[in-house]
Amino acid sequence: MSKATTQQATEQFESMFVAPARNLGALNLDYTEKLVAAQFDAIRALADMGMAQARGLLDVRDADSLKAVVESQQKAGQDMGERLRADAEKIMSLSQEYVQQSQKLAEEGVKAATTAAK
Repeated sequence: MSKATTQQATEQFESMFVAPARNLGALNLDYTEKLVAAQFDAIRALADMGMAQARGLLDVRDADSLKAVVESQQKAGQDMGERLRADAEKIMSLSQEYVQQSQKLAEEGVKAATTAAK
């Protein structure tokens, strides 16, 4: 094989296999990083809320302080529910973005393969 033919084969291999695999790897890594960060944020927020409630229980001295703690726990329960809903929406949004970008990469890969095959 001539040097030009080898160079052309290398370029085709790069465009058809290596570049798409690299792009998909980068997409997967980015998605995983965002997903893990969202999960850590959610866990940290829920743990902080739980600790605050536990500390509130330590302040119970009488019926009035118990009533205040119970009301605080009800509010914290609502806050946790809202936080969980927001976190679920964030993760769904990340997943939808990932699917869209994956489809775009697949389409670009098909175009590159079609062009290289001609």
